[in-house]
Amino acid sequence: MRDVFRLATAMLSVLALTGCAARMTVSSHVEPGLDWSRYRTFDWGPADALPTGDVRLVENPRFNDHMQGTVEKGLQAAGLVLTSTESPDLLIHYHANITRRIDVNHVDSAYGYCSQADCREAVVQYEAGTLVLDIVDAHTNRLVWRGWAQNSIDDMLNEPDRVSNTIEQAVARMLLRLPLKSSPQSR
Repeated sequence: MRDVFRLATAMLSVLALTGCAARMTVSSHVEPGLDWSRYRTFDWGPADALPTGDVRLVENPRFNDHMQGTVEKGLQAAGLVLTSTESPDLLIHYHANITRRIDVNHVDSAYGYCSQADCREAVVQYEAGTLVLDIVDAHTNRLVWRGWAQNSIDDMLNEPDRVSNTIEQAVARMLLRLPLKSSPQSR
């Protein structure tokens, strides 16, 4: 019976740890004191000097098309207009990368969820996808806003619908942090 309990505890720990690794984290940075009311239009900026990212993302036309479409819809919902015929107020860039991560779980022993004889630290390796969205003032060439999201992507790249859903969630959560007056957060 004790062995069954150990096995069940170990399985629950791995599931809990995997769940922790899979949570999306989102944050942003904004240029302090910037008057966002002067920005009305945007377009995609030229490639910059940052690394291109993971080839599984960068060379994936479906990923790129879905990413750009999701960002465009989000910025338009926030009150900006996509323009390619006139000089835009803002230029948009994004970067996507995948890195190998390691997560060590020692919470169970620290909080007494298992006895000292049964409790072991669990090490989980996973791939984390990071998406960075930059907004640059087209007239000054200054970065005025950067949002980023990170999520576990293990086994996701072979499932286009999961990738699309994750992109939509990441972009929506990042753009909620955009300080435009008509952004989704102020509705």
